[in-house]
Amino acid sequence: QVQLVESGGGLVQPGGSLRLSCAASGSIFSIDPMAWYRQAPGKLRELVATITPGGRTNYADSVRGRFTISRDNAKNTVYLQMNSLKPEDTAVYYCNTSPAGFTWGQGTQVTVSS
Repeated sequence: QVQLVESGGGLVQPGGSLRLSCAASGSIFSIDPMAWYRQAPGKLRELVATITPGGRTNYADSVRGRFTISRDNAKNTVYLQMNSLKPEDTAVYYCNTSPAGFTWGQGTQVTVSS
């Protein structure tokens, strides 16, 4: 059973930065495309960014140019560097495979507010 543990969220002012981390148990991590998702209050969970095992990335239009996804296969960890944060980025952020195939973790709350 693969477990996903997200961390790094918090309260940040507009224009600020955060770096999220997701630690995954199990060696299957190295062969799976991974992704970050987010869910804002009252909205459906949406895909934010994806990364293949080889490092190819893709982003939602709303975050392209501001967010960067990366992974360390040796550490079974995927990261999301978020810069120039906006209030509309406020959400709970989750990682999972792409498409989502594992049980969701608890997520990490990101709040962008002045």
